Amino acid sequence: MMLERSDGGTSRPPLLPHGPVLMAGFERRRLRTRGAEIEVAIAGSGPPLLLIHGNPLNLASWHKIAPSLAQSFTVIATDLRGYGDSSKPEGGGDHSEYSFRAMGEDNFDVMDALGFETFAVAGHDRGARVAFRMALDQPHRVTALAALDIVPTHHVLTHVSLGWGLESYHWFFMAQKAPFPERLICADLDYYIRYKLNKKGVGLEIFTPEALADYARCTTPEQIHAVCEDYRATVTLDLAMDTADYGKRKIDCPVLVLWGSNSHCGRHFRPIEAWSEWASDLRGWAIPTGHYPAEHRPDLVYATFQEFFSGQEPAPYSEAA
Repeated sequence: MMLERSDGGTSRPPLLPHGPVLMAGFERRRLRTRGAEIEVAIAGSGPPLLLIHGNPLNLASWHKIAPSLAQSFTVIATDLRGYGDSSKPEGGGDHSEYSFRAMGEDNFDVMDALGFETFAVAGHDRGARVAFRMALDQPHRVTALAALDIVPTHHVLTHVSLGWGLESYHWFFMAQKAPFPERLICADLDYYIRYKLNKKGVGLEIFTPEALADYARCTTPEQIHAVCEDYRATVTLDLAMDTADYGKRKIDCPVLVLWGSNSHCGRHFRPIEAWSEWASDLRGWAIPTGHYPAEHRPDLVYATFQEFFSGQEPAPYSEAA
């Protein structure tokens, strides 16, 4: 639903205030896919929009913008396999159960079960990497892609710098052979989740108490093992897939990239340059936030998503605007 303006144009529905109930108004389902059981939250009507969270989060990370997006779209938010309330299968020895392809197949299966052949997708962090692989693997199904605070995995792992490595140590620590990282992290899970969420000392105040409590609830030994398998798959299978596709395939659909000016992505990469290797129909810019844009600046993320997924060309962020 877009609202008519007096000048004949359109304006977006308002950003709804968020309260203590996470994902208020969303129906919860648990859907079986070819390799997992996936927790799903659904609300709204209109064109389907899939939201995929990042690490160390779950689908509740969209709670500040998802109800607002549901004013215009059928919003489907999922917990990735291994995360949140989704099941946590074994890694398969070669970590293939946690490749971005496997996690993408879960999300295709979810959309199939809900009756959506084509859909738009937005992802943050690991979820954006899953969405990236989905758009490459089944381009006929993904109509638009928005990525929050990442550059493509192949670019990350072939442009490692000292600054990025110090901030993103966990990529290589969590990819170490099991159970080394799991045992160290699980020694104090509460300390771990709070340290992990407090990027660059920004503070935990950007998260609601309810969201923080939910992320802590889901930070279990089983989830930590699954997350480590995710990172083990990244430096092996996912990198190999991307290397095979690099220079040979591009994402067909429109792509929007937003990143935090105070994030590891914004400080250590040139995101548009990195994404242009993979997408031709590309737009994007920095916004004044860190690594968790949808929770720190839901106003900016919602406004841009609303316009982009409605088929409009969103206006770049400007401090003067």
